[in-house]
Amino acid sequence: MKMILTFVSFLISYAWISAQEAPVIADRDYARKLKSLLQNEVPAISVPDLAGCREDFILLDTRSREEYDVSHLENTRWVGYTEFDPSTLETLPANANIVCYCSVGYRSERIAAKLLELGHKRVYNLYGGIFEWVNRGFPVVNSGGQATRRIHGYNKKWSRWVLHPTMRVIY
Repeated sequence: MKMILTFVSFLISYAWISAQEAPVIADRDYARKLKSLLQNEVPAISVPDLAGCREDFILLDTRSREEYDVSHLENTRWVGYTEFDPSTLETLPANANIVCYCSVGYRSERIAAKLLELGHKRVYNLYGGIFEWVNRGFPVVNSGGQATRRIHGYNKKWSRWVLHPTMRVIY
């Protein structure tokens, strides 16, 4: 048990240290866009770091229900953005490891900040969002839990950041 707690503490510390600088994004133009968009008011976790230890985190999707239904990270809980209701998360322990994500990280950063204000201690924003997740080739599932190559692009302006050639962007 002590070894598990030490390992989890290491992962949390690593994520916190990594959060002090913007995580590396695969595409330089996308990285510049994120740097101008995000306020970095909550710790960030990179896509590769999350992919390596997903089971240690509660994942919260802060996009619209329509976006979530098209595709999302497996074992994710939908909480929405405009629909977000903190009371739906009252059962989460204040020390739970939570990662919020959206398309690029803007909406999830706002929800993560709210969770920190509500007393949650270990809340992270997935840097680059689900777009960076699929750009790196990691899988997503649809509302039926089946693997999919579709992703909701939010709108034409933002969908240009879905760069993986096999992903089909829909609206």
